[in-house]
Amino acid sequence: MMEKKDYVLNVSERRPEKGKYLLPLFKGLGYTLKNFFSKPITIQYPTERREVRPRWRGLHRLKVDEQGKLKCVACGLCAKICPPQAITIVPYEEEGGTRYPKEFIIDEIRCIFCGFCQEACPKDAIELTKVYDYVDYHREDFQFDIEKLKTPERFIFTGK
Repeated sequence: MMEKKDYVLNVSERRPEKGKYLLPLFKGLGYTLKNFFSKPITIQYPTERREVRPRWRGLHRLKVDEQGKLKCVACGLCAKICPPQAITIVPYEEEGGTRYPKEFIIDEIRCIFCGFCQEACPKDAIELTKVYDYVDYHREDFQFDIEKLKTPERFIFTGK
């Protein structure tokens, strides 16, 4: 028969060196204090707005001349070059031979904001603004007609 032996396992307590965790603790505390007293990176949107880059492409605008008439001559180049077919133009020709758009509609939901319409326009009549936060409840309200396209800034939320 085998004898029963007592086994003793010797385990030494492993303690860290004194002060080993103090340096990381003070580094973390220093980082926290530095950021606690710095300027916050958050903004109070929508009352405060971020500045967008110079080449930002937002909502469309139709430009008017000094007399208040549209610069657009309803040539239709912007509608032809638009990849998602978001622009609809119905031309109108006066007796003097000058052309104006009778109806000019941009579907801002379909638009991909590529800027091709702005580049194709020979009269520089259409531009993309810096307005980036147009919201509404109905899809029909994203169909911008001539009146909306003249002043798209008045349709954004001002935060008041």
